[in-house]
Order: sequence, then C-alpha cells, then structure tokens
Amino acid sequence: MLSVQSRRLRTGKLDPNTLLRYVFTRLGARDHRVLVGPKIGEDAAVIDLGSEVLVVHSDPITAASKLVGWLAIHVPSNDVAVTGARPRWISATVLLPEDSTEELLDEITKQMDEAARELGAAIVGGHTEVAPELRKPIVCCTVLGTCPKERFVPTSGARIGDLVVMTKSAAVEGTAILATDFENELLRKGVPRDVIERGKQFIKNVSVVKEALALAEHGLATSMHDPTEGGILGGLFEIAYASGVRIVVYRDRVPVAPETKIICEAMGLDPLKLISSGALLATIPREHVEKALETLRGIGIDAAVIGEVVEGFGVEVVERDGSRISIEEWIPDEIYRLYE
Repeated sequence: MLSVQSRRLRTGKLDPNTLLRYVFTRLGARDHRVLVGPKIGEDAAVIDLGSEVLVVHSDPITAASKLVGWLAIHVPSNDVAVTGARPRWISATVLLPEDSTEELLDEITKQMDEAARELGAAIVGGHTEVAPELRKPIVCCTVLGTCPKERFVPTSGARIGDLVVMTKSAAVEGTAILATDFENELLRKGVPRDVIERGKQFIKNVSVVKEALALAEHGLATSMHDPTEGGILGGLFEIAYASGVRIVVYRDRVPVAPETKIICEAMGLDPLKLISSGALLATIPREHVEKALETLRGIGIDAAVIGEVVEGFGVEVVERDGSRISIEEWIPDEIYRLYE
C-alpha cells in the first residue's frame, strides 16, 4: 500500500474518497446556521439569515487561459444561481505568472468587469499579485447571493421519478476553450476556421443564471446543477451522488452543437465529458416538465429532456446502439488530457 506521502493526486477536481478523507472531515467549528455545507455535488454553501439565505461559492479557473476573466465571474455565479439565489457580490483573487505584462492584466480585468456588469453583480474586493512559478494566470472568485429561505434548491433534491432537463447543448464552455486556446492545433487537424470562430463565440453562452432563476422562481426544479469539470456526465453524477439516486441518461437525447461535434472529434474527446458550464441540468417532477420547458422557451432558452431519475446509485448511459454503461465513480474532465 502506498503511503500518504507517495500517493499522487490527479489533475482536476479531487475524487469523492479523497475529499471525504482529507477535506470534509476538517471543517473547523460547527455553526447551526449552515444549512448546506461542504458535500459531494453541493457546490455552494447555504447560510440561514432568517427569512433569507446567503449562498456562497468559490471557484478557480484553471482549464482556460485567454478567457479566464470572463469565466471566473460566470462559473461561480452559475453555482450560486442554481440554488435559486441571484449573484450579487464578488470577491476576486487574480494570480499572474512572473512574465506577465500590463496588457494581460488589462484583458483579464476587462473581462471580469464586463461579465459582472452583465449579471448586475458588484466586485467588492479581493487580491491581485504576480506569483512565482505559475505557468498561466489563475483567477478565483467567491460569489455571494441571497434568496428567500423557502425557495433555495439543493443539488441533493433529485427524487425518483423526476425527469432530467438540460438547457442549450453539451460542452458549451469546453468548445469555447478549445476553439480559443487550441486554435492552432485544431487548424493543423483540419478543422475549418469558420467552425473555430463560431466555437469561440460559445463563450457568450456560459451563464445559466437566467434559466436557473426562472425555474427556481416558479418552483419547478427539485435539483439544479451547473456541469463544470466532467461535463454533462460529471454533472449528472454529482446530482446522483448528492441525492442518493441513479440517473439514466440517453446519449442520443443530449443536444450537441455541430461545432462541438467537429472540434471534439478532431481532438478525440467525448463532448459529454467535456467541461460544460452554460448547460443547466435540472431534475423536474414529471407533472411539471411541460411547464418547465415552456418557461425556458419563454425566456429564449432551448431545452430537452435527456433522462430520468430512478432507484440506485450513479449514472447509467444508454448508448445509441442500446448498450448501457454504468458510471459509479468520479469522471475526470476530457480537457485535462490535452493539458497533460
């Protein structure tokens, strides 16, 4: 058996067993006002303020370079919004490599300012520095928001019999990152430039705040999640893990944009396992699904029913040929295979 000192951690999110062993057992003092604390699948903390709850989430952007400022605001804001809370305040930490120029800082902070203004959120503090031995910029934002106590939606709320609704398409964020950071590689592999340029524009669609708040305000979702690392399948696994259920997903029902298909095929990646901020996952009671789809269409958001919640544990993928693949452990994101 490997000792603790020699066991190497893999790139990306830590797996549930490692989190349970070293993180979730070391949480400081207990506070009865914490309604939702650190748990597998629960990305945001929920704190009781009386008639309202305060929702808090932190997220670093490590898998992108040129889009880091924009994503650093939108990704943690998504994780606050899927609880039903509107993102309001942001604290940002910006770490820059030693050879950074003022132009790089200018671009990152411009992106952050534009994204925060789009959400109507204020950047209220943080820290900025040039850090030693850093290979690329990393931005970590903590986003805070509030909502009425009776309206917050936990990731752990999925119930047997619910249907799974997904907005937009798979790998929205991943497509934008690949088209931007791996442009030259895609060109060498024969991907047409116009496909790459359209892929870059996916960055405009990484926010799920609008659709998450719409579903929460109408009380339609039992659970919502913003699928980041591990993509759609990773997001479904987190919902299943947190809720103690099994989710059956049908690959041919998951929307995948043409640009995503072309780019993923060129890079040899599975779009359902590629980082997917921008595609909201929601579990909806069957009797409310039509209203949920109608609500989403009413705000200009495409959505599809991609699966269902059943008894058991993990995720079951029904492939196009009818075969089934069972996923019962953490899914590493496809993008890290490229960086490694």
